[in-house]
Amino acid sequence: MRLGMNLNYAGGFKETVDELADYEKAGLDIVFVPEAYSFDAVSQMGFIAARTERLLIASGILQLYTRTPTLIAMTAAGMDYVSGGRFVLGLGASGPQVIEGWHGVRYDAPVGRTKEIIEICRRVWRRERLTYDGRHYQVPLPPDRGTGLGKPLKLINHPVRDRIPIVVASLGPKNVEMTAELAEGWEPIFYLPEKVADVWGDALAAGRARRDPSLGELDVVAQAPLAIGDDVEDLLELGRPLLALYIGGMGAKGRNFYNDLVRRYGFEAEAARIQDLYLDGKKDEAAAEVPYELLKKISLVGPLGFVTERLAAFAESGVTTLNVTPIAPDHKSRLKLIEQVKHLTAGR
Repeated sequence: MRLGMNLNYAGGFKETVDELADYEKAGLDIVFVPEAYSFDAVSQMGFIAARTERLLIASGILQLYTRTPTLIAMTAAGMDYVSGGRFVLGLGASGPQVIEGWHGVRYDAPVGRTKEIIEICRRVWRRERLTYDGRHYQVPLPPDRGTGLGKPLKLINHPVRDRIPIVVASLGPKNVEMTAELAEGWEPIFYLPEKVADVWGDALAAGRARRDPSLGELDVVAQAPLAIGDDVEDLLELGRPLLALYIGGMGAKGRNFYNDLVRRYGFEAEAARIQDLYLDGKKDEAAAEVPYELLKKISLVGPLGFVTERLAAFAESGVTTLNVTPIAPDHKSRLKLIEQVKHLTAGR
């Protein structure tokens, strides 16, 4: 099992990057840099590339609607170049609150757009003279929609790799099926191992059945907070506000993908209460309604025996990359957590 770590884009980023050399030595394999509506991820990833030697560097995620498909391809090729072939392109649709509220771009057709972007990126990396006539993207722009002067071009540079790994953050059945068919990796959120087969089993199977063997096995990337000890149970409570935000506040009723996911996990009543409270401005009350079972089972927070059991559950459900957030007061303690979990995942 490959070991990854999320980096915080909201503060302390440069200090964390200063510590990455130690994490590399401790066995960390990959870092994920998110991009919401803070600093862009690309500048941060370039900084990491200059400060590390072995770590894979993943966007976690670049949002579909914020760049043209060819700019995404160019950015990925550029990151792969400056990192010496260590880049992983994480893509995702985000949600209408961010895309329409922050970027002022219409949020539509996430599955279709993802598919076309993947196809365009791979053509760019192969240095094909680019022509693409999709439902959502047409390259060059048709004459009746522009000046008529556009012509097919190909990437000037020769990329380090003509197949840069693509990981897609997806939750809905159609999106997960497309991911399993076309992408190198799949990154769901709030990963609950015992529910994966029930919630996504059919979609994963359908996508894998059409998967090109050249893509290799699907890399399943799961996220989990990490703390090991007999006195760390209270740290689970730190996850309540974030879960409440996603379950209750990321979208309106009927248009919240995370709320839908928690309902599919079997927490229908709890998801409804969290959303009602959150949308009514009662954020603390919403956080209190997050089921303890959900907090516990999507985490690696507890005594060593519990963490070992949960690691086995993650592995048995198909996880191949474990993306942890170590919870500890200082660098030395966080580093110890990475060393511990690396040892526990050896051979999985």
